Amino acid sequence: MTMKVISEHRCFGGVQGYYSHPSAEIGLDMRFAVFQPPQARSGPVPVLVYLAGLTCTEETFPIKAGAQRVAAELGLMLVCPDTSPRGANIPGESDAWDFGVGAGFYVDATAAPWSTHYRMHSHVTRELPAIIAANFPADIDRQGIFGHSMGGHGALVCALRNPDLYRSVSAFAPICAPTQCPWGRKAFGGYLGDDSQPWSRYDATVLVRERPFSGRILVDQGLADKFLVEQLHPEAFEAACAASGQSLTLRRHGGYDHGYFFIATFVEDHLRHHAQTLCA
Repeated sequence: MTMKVISEHRCFGGVQGYYSHPSAEIGLDMRFAVFQPPQARSGPVPVLVYLAGLTCTEETFPIKAGAQRVAAELGLMLVCPDTSPRGANIPGESDAWDFGVGAGFYVDATAAPWSTHYRMHSHVTRELPAIIAANFPADIDRQGIFGHSMGGHGALVCALRNPDLYRSVSAFAPICAPTQCPWGRKAFGGYLGDDSQPWSRYDATVLVRERPFSGRILVDQGLADKFLVEQLHPEAFEAACAASGQSLTLRRHGGYDHGYFFIATFVEDHLRHHAQTLCA
């Protein structure tokens, strides 16, 4: 599968790279980042996919989270896709920070005009793993997924909808019940249409009641997060997990907000959470 190398950089004995490929799902070139740990020189290593949040790109997590040091120790390949198509030139796609460019919400849009290009769920779960497997020393059968905010929502939904693809899952400050919050209702109404019934296919709180994930889910949430009350609703996800018997560790941290200082503080815990399953 065709892939273009944008840049590669030595990092903790491994390689942090940025790449692009022509996406059949999106219909445009899509960019992504990959950290190859030093162990990848000796053979295939497990893959951990990170989905970033609103306004972010494939560069945000590699630059801000400080995850490469621990990933190099554990032998985890880190894969970071972009958060939306770029260059679709749909009227209005850059008018708002919480919809359109940088805000794909990891759904496959079904409403025009978004349905032509905004197919992020299939890009992340089907297309990108094939690109990674074809171009990197990746053991794609040992794959986990995590993310932040909109990306936390995406990680939970991808894992719950595709338990055959992902062995482990975690999230930082995820949008846990998008059908119940302004961000989610705006995105789903635009991408999926006014009929709210299909929206539940992308709501982790709904999905976990129907089909719990086989492993333990780790979620970290800052209590000084300005989006906590209106947008995130971790208590709804917690209640749904309790009702379905889903194993969940939901940690609430006083004083931490929604940003990458919060993520950098706890990212090592998340990598070790995934390594317990992926590197076993």
